[in-house]
Amino acid sequence: MKRIMIIGPCGAGKSTLARKLHQLTGLELLPLDQHYFKPNWVETPPEEWAIKVKALADRPSWIIDGNYGGTMDIRLQRADTVIFLDYSTPKCLFRVLKRTTLFYNKKRPDMAEGCKERFSLSFLHYVLMFRTIKRPGILKRLQQISKPIRVLIFENDNQVDHYLSTID
Repeated sequence: MKRIMIIGPCGAGKSTLARKLHQLTGLELLPLDQHYFKPNWVETPPEEWAIKVKALADRPSWIIDGNYGGTMDIRLQRADTVIFLDYSTPKCLFRVLKRTTLFYNKKRPDMAEGCKERFSLSFLHYVLMFRTIKRPGILKRLQQISKPIRVLIFENDNQVDHYLSTID
């Protein structure tokens, strides 16, 4: 494992898993949110974003966490392992609300500078609809991978913890 891609719904624990894997493997940690957002939640334009992601993915080894469907293929071309946290909507919604409460108006460790945690109904809607709208496309993409990539799908924390216990 030299290039690990972690995807899944908001609140599933992508960043937490990425940090744990980083501690176990020493691989460079590249949270996409830190590279995508500019201060005050300003989004990177699509053309510039694709160039940034390509440069990140071209590094020799990494752990990249985040979805960003428009650049998923760039990362898939370089990844040797994909971890999809296929967690339930209630679990993710609970975690997002907890995170929002704990970090409200503060910067989370996995976010870009100048991006303080905020409450957003549209974001909560995204979390609620992820399994219905985004999940089918992600599963289809994972099934269509033509090169040898290890694809791991975890549905809960126990499965993730078991996996982490197997890493030397």
